[in-house]
Amino acid sequence: MFQRVSASRRGRVIAVAAVTAVLAVSACSTSGADGGGADVTEIKIGAPLPLSGPNAPLGKDALQGAELAADILNDGLPGLKLPLANDKGVPNLDHAKFTIVPADTQGKPENGASAVNHLVNDEEVHVLAGALESGVTKTAAQQAERLQVPFVTSISSSPALTQQGLKWFFRTGPTDVTYAQSFFGLLDEQKKKDVPADRIALLYMNNTFGTDAAKVAKSLAESNNKQIVADVPFDPAATDLTSQLQNVRAAEPDTVFVVAYPPTATLFINATEQLDYVPPAVMAFGAGFIDAGFIESAGDGLEGMSRRVAWSEDLGNRNPAAKIVADEYQKRYDAPLTENSARVFTTMMALAQAVNNARSVDPDQIRAALTALDIPGRDTIMPWDGIKFDDQHQNTGARAVVEQRLDGVWKVVYPKDVAAQEIVWPASEARK
Repeated sequence: MFQRVSASRRGRVIAVAAVTAVLAVSACSTSGADGGGADVTEIKIGAPLPLSGPNAPLGKDALQGAELAADILNDGLPGLKLPLANDKGVPNLDHAKFTIVPADTQGKPENGASAVNHLVNDEEVHVLAGALESGVTKTAAQQAERLQVPFVTSISSSPALTQQGLKWFFRTGPTDVTYAQSFFGLLDEQKKKDVPADRIALLYMNNTFGTDAAKVAKSLAESNNKQIVADVPFDPAATDLTSQLQNVRAAEPDTVFVVAYPPTATLFINATEQLDYVPPAVMAFGAGFIDAGFIESAGDGLEGMSRRVAWSEDLGNRNPAAKIVADEYQKRYDAPLTENSARVFTTMMALAQAVNNARSVDPDQIRAALTALDIPGRDTIMPWDGIKFDDQHQNTGARAVVEQRLDGVWKVVYPKDVAAQEIVWPASEARK
């Protein structure tokens, strides 16, 4: 049975539910020549997120990113120079305000479709945005397609999501292809320095996200003349990864690609310590390695390891708008802005521009406005070229960078044009 989750604008989840949240747009009246622009006072945005279960910390972080964006869009933030950031509502809809309506997926794929159905039919939402796990996003997007409601995601990175031929689904963030390409670009740089970097081990969850990421890595390995020396899937509900890491170590890889959410990312760190094994390089996919709780608990066990990200605090400190947003996030939530909260924040700001351009809350017009959206990178807080969707509704401007954990801080090490320093290789050198 679906239960709605409500939350305050400041991010307190009042009741944790059983299914997904969605961004939704609702109007007081949808009469009028523009098909939905008359007498609009509120734009309700829903966020399908895991607010309970093992990925709840990630869901909370993402929800807070959405709420911060809504607050800024509604009330402004002095000094922030982003489109609509100080217009106090949607100018072309008589400054209608945004409201976030979250619901809990528990991170379960079977909850995605029922959440969308509830929010569209019962809550009368007009736009869906959010979602985290690719498996959940897949079922949610398919139901949104059946109901013909725009759905924008930013976190789910499985390439297959935008390869389903869906007309109502959009993704602002990078896919695992973009993320993996950043890793392979870094490996090629190391090879030019005569550093052994051709032997790759894959350690990944056997769910939609993990298997799709592994497929991408295998394909890119072949095209980049790299060798997959170990292919080790594991259950996302695993309680120990020691035996899996032993299999990885036996293959003597030059680098290990790890695909994990927070619980299994912790198991991976524990296994490296139990086996006293630090691979020459660890390239981490997945939200597990950006969760603040995981990073704190892992401590020195993360030193020298690398991760791919769509947003970087290191780069954010060099971007005035990103710095203002990150400081405001820290002030409000007593936690750092992360890749997840930054991506959802960015999606909210992009969605606001689409609604403003549509001059309507009519789903067809919002979908058309999303299709035509063209936001330059300078108008976001991300290290991206911008936001512009291709014919599959994947953002062609999304980029990824690689960070390495050095002296307790994440530093950008790839690509060269934004790197703070060169990667320390092997990873064990970072621990001396």
